[in-house]
Amino acid sequence: MLSADRVNTLISGEHGDPFALLGPHREDPEAPRSPTWVRALLPGALQIEVVRADATPDPADSPGASLAALDQIHADGLFEGRLDQPPPLDYRLRVHYPLGHTVVIDDPYRFASEIGELDRHLLGEGRHLRPWTVLGARPCAQEGVAGVRFALWAPNASRVAVVGDFNSWDERVHGMRPHPGAGLWELFIPGLDAGVAYKYQLRDQGGQPLPAKADPYAFRGELRPATASVVAPEPPERKLPEGRAAANDRSAAISIYEVHLGSWRRGPASPDQPDAEAGAMLDWDALSEQLPAYAAELGFTHIELLPVAEHPFDGSWGYQVIGMYAPSARFGPPEGFARFVAACHAAGLGVLLDWVPAHFPTDEHGLAEFDGTALYEYADPREGFHEDWNTLIYNFGRNEVQNFLVGNALYWLERWGVDGLRVDAVASMLYRDYSRAEGQWIPNAEGGRENLEAIAFLKRMNEVVGGEAPGAITVAEESTAWPGVSRPTSAGGLGFYYKWNMGWMHDSLDYMGQDPVHRKYHHNRLTFGLLYAFDENFVLPLSHDEVVHGKGSMIAKMPGDRWQQFANLRAYYGFMWTHPGKKLLFMGGEFAQEREWNHDRSLDWHLLDEHHPGSAEHRGVQALIRDLNAVYRELPALHALDCEGAGFEWVQADDVELSVYSFLRKGPEPGQLALVVCNFTPVPRYGYRVGVPAGVEAWRERLNTDSNHYGGSNVGNVEAALTSEAVSAHGRPRSVALTLPPLATLILVPA
Repeated sequence: MLSADRVNTLISGEHGDPFALLGPHREDPEAPRSPTWVRALLPGALQIEVVRADATPDPADSPGASLAALDQIHADGLFEGRLDQPPPLDYRLRVHYPLGHTVVIDDPYRFASEIGELDRHLLGEGRHLRPWTVLGARPCAQEGVAGVRFALWAPNASRVAVVGDFNSWDERVHGMRPHPGAGLWELFIPGLDAGVAYKYQLRDQGGQPLPAKADPYAFRGELRPATASVVAPEPPERKLPEGRAAANDRSAAISIYEVHLGSWRRGPASPDQPDAEAGAMLDWDALSEQLPAYAAELGFTHIELLPVAEHPFDGSWGYQVIGMYAPSARFGPPEGFARFVAACHAAGLGVLLDWVPAHFPTDEHGLAEFDGTALYEYADPREGFHEDWNTLIYNFGRNEVQNFLVGNALYWLERWGVDGLRVDAVASMLYRDYSRAEGQWIPNAEGGRENLEAIAFLKRMNEVVGGEAPGAITVAEESTAWPGVSRPTSAGGLGFYYKWNMGWMHDSLDYMGQDPVHRKYHHNRLTFGLLYAFDENFVLPLSHDEVVHGKGSMIAKMPGDRWQQFANLRAYYGFMWTHPGKKLLFMGGEFAQEREWNHDRSLDWHLLDEHHPGSAEHRGVQALIRDLNAVYRELPALHALDCEGAGFEWVQADDVELSVYSFLRKGPEPGQLALVVCNFTPVPRYGYRVGVPAGVEAWRERLNTDSNHYGGSNVGNVEAALTSEAVSAHGRPRSVALTLPPLATLILVPA
């Protein structure tokens, strides 16, 4: 029989290895034929019998099924009894509760461990490419019995239990099996299935209970404000459809529509939300029906989603993630996300996900001090806390943490079939002194400011993605001059496929914000970017960050009266779409939303309603984006060498007084040319000569942002062809005389 001390540790929920006491045990461990003691802890039970596996709750329906009646040795539901048979036993427990309620259950403590030695080693060494196949909660069967297997990494916990409605959130009922040395905990609970909410109840090294934790590897979470994890089946492997690898290549036309799903479009008004624009978020199926068709009709090639992994606070826009492996419950069950990705691919769109390994929130049900210690985060706040965001920083030097993150990157690509990941806040990972005052950061082992562990993590993540998810891409939001972000790791780079060009974004927006009369003093803002435009594989981003926190909308950034604001914006988009680099535009920018973005409300779709005053200008910008995307995709000169210096050539970069720029874009084949001329003053220029390459006798206007189709004044070059003349200009023997519209960009192609 159990000693009083052991009984007390079970009843108090303090025993670190319930498998050592509960379930079947030989009376004499050295005697193979020894009788068996069976113990069970089920608070509230009045009586427990050990019965045959085929027994029913009603003894009359299965006479003779009872093998032994267990004695109650503690009033809180601890029972034990002796059977003559040696283990292993195929048995169940018939449990009698008050009011005549009787159930037959399988004893979780009779099932063996399912974590193999290889998995333990790979997890401990940080080399398990797919850790989610071992850790987390998964419906499965053991010994022919259906249930859910739970597994957790918590090396510094003295005890871990699974809690949920199925055990009245009582940590005593389902204590987990420890794997000493590996830091793993495991339990198979028979009878559970997908849809069950659960958490882990941990005790620290001193035996003190910690706040109940959500599962770091959960495939699903509860809808906020609830915080439990939810058992869900492991997502099946989904490969990229044929042709997606080519569509993601650096030679492809890549035009990205960045979307915050919760505020792109809202559902109908509800009684508690009478404002339709502040109505309910659309679910995955409504989004699948509306969003891909809209983005594809405008000619975008990819949709990039602000983080869709589970997060507790809407105001973080998804950037403070708790459930790294769980698509957010805000939009419905995870299966809906798979349908959304499939709908995007069917519409010819790639799907990029914002991915956040740079930080995580301090919510007590999350990763913070997960097992009572700084497990996922650096212990020292000078390494492990971001004051900018009040968030924690992953300990990138810990094998298991790196495994958690690298595995997560592969999980989204492999199990949801998305095209790539945009990695948020890479600069904050690369530098130990990021946004820190002197003395508030710790140098690396070599005395420098670089985070060597984070660098190693990023390289490994990109290597794993490249090797295991062919065709998928990674994009870095990196705002410094760190060399080789989008160069292979074999060449000393970080291994990303693309990098956001934050310098181009800041310089060009600063230029466009100037009154045109002053732009001649800022002329180099638009030329400077070409000095480094091919150092990386760049994406030109006009992202969500540029239309929040008092920065105003894109149209609000433009100077002048209403006509000039729209003309400026159209000219700017024309410049962006013809500049080397892939394109990214945040939702609302495509129709010149006037209000700053609000994550709690729908975009202002009413601006496009033909009955709304001024809708023509908004619909004109939307039409321009549609045509810019079409021209960008149609002309190899505008995309095939986006990342190559051979794809760009200045014609005129120093017309400071008139604020005019002209340049050539080139494709990989002879004759693949586009001549771009930008006039960033509100003054039309007639007979403006632009030098052109020899061998092209005539040019035609392919796109004019001042066209009346877009709400412009319709000044331009309406001739069928503009014949080049033997008049030298800009160092070239031949030139064409153009009419430059006010505040406009022209795209000309060989006639």
